[in-house]
Amino acid sequence: MTAAWIALAAALLVAVPVGLLWWIRSRFVVVTVNGGSMRPTYEPGDRVLVRRVAAGRVRAGDVVLMASAAPVLRGGEGLGLVKRALAVPGDPVPRERVPALAGAREHTVPEGRVVLVGDHPGSDDSRQYGYFPLADLLGVVVRKLP
Repeated sequence: MTAAWIALAAALLVAVPVGLLWWIRSRFVVVTVNGGSMRPTYEPGDRVLVRRVAAGRVRAGDVVLMASAAPVLRGGEGLGLVKRALAVPGDPVPRERVPALAGAREHTVPEGRVVLVGDHPGSDDSRQYGYFPLADLLGVVVRKLP
């Protein structure tokens, strides 16, 4: 083996793991659930794996991580908000389940908006605040981590 081959092999041994780590970190993030709004699905302190996705890739029923929605609630505490997407653009407005949207003029959730609820009935969410901007979506929860 020549020195060039050895250098190439050494470079690959470094570059491949670094590239793989970069790819994983650009697509996934680990978040610790803070608060009880997602009980019983997630408890405070649970760690979840979140896949970063574009706003158009969220579906009703997905548990999502929202980036800047946290300042709307609780005076800015926390770095994000973990909630369930109850309705996404084009879905019927869930007036019966979301009192803040009972008087909504539109029949379907508008583009760029999402209806978010916690699994716990006492959650601060769309039931009090109405729509949330889809632009604040960071990703979809994939699974709970051990």
